[in-house]
Amino acid sequence: MAKTSVTARQKKRERMVAQHAAKRAELKKAGNWKALDEMPKNSSKVRLKNRCQLTSRPKGYVRFFGISRVALRDMALNGKIPGLKKASW
Repeated sequence: MAKTSVTARQKKRERMVAQHAAKRAELKKAGNWKALDEMPKNSSKVRLKNRCQLTSRPKGYVRFFGISRVALRDMALNGKIPGLKKASW
């Protein structure tokens, strides 16, 4: 489980990206790089990091499910994800 401060920082970035998305797109289209540079750094989409919805783990993220590989394996073994089971041959 990630520290609470790391999770809070990520959520703050997500809010800022959503808040400034329209203005950033407008400035990019106009080619106004000076004004774009003066906007908050955390309002940029590239500063976001994919994190597990359950544990906030940053590594081993499975985009289709939105969770980490560890959480995915636990849920699959417990039968919480329909149609997904551990392979054995």
